[in-house]
Amino acid sequence: MRRAVALIGLFGIVGAGLSLSVLPTSKTAAAPSDQRTFLIPASDGYGVADCLSSKSECGKIVADAWCEAQGFARASAYGLATREDFTGSLSKVKAAPAAAPEQPLVITCGG
Repeated sequence: MRRAVALIGLFGIVGAGLSLSVLPTSKTAAAPSDQRTFLIPASDGYGVADCLSSKSECGKIVADAWCEAQGFARASAYGLATREDFTGSLSKVKAAPAAAPEQPLVITCGG
């Protein structure tokens, strides 16, 4: 009886070792959705607002780097966010005027 239990244990260990050796060695990751939009404060502390808002070549570089850091291939769009991008829940209700904060930036990654 002890031999049977020992053999079953040995086969279990050998089977587990073989199954681990058959696993793929490449790194697998879940594929992100096709596109995702990120809102970034204009005063983020890195000074990239000028590049992203002017649609210049440095903006493309910064937007692509942001998307790569988030797991996407490249940026499909970037620039100043429209009011609907960050206040879409408000309809045509007029609010009391307040000090206007800096308009956030938007980067859409994907593709």
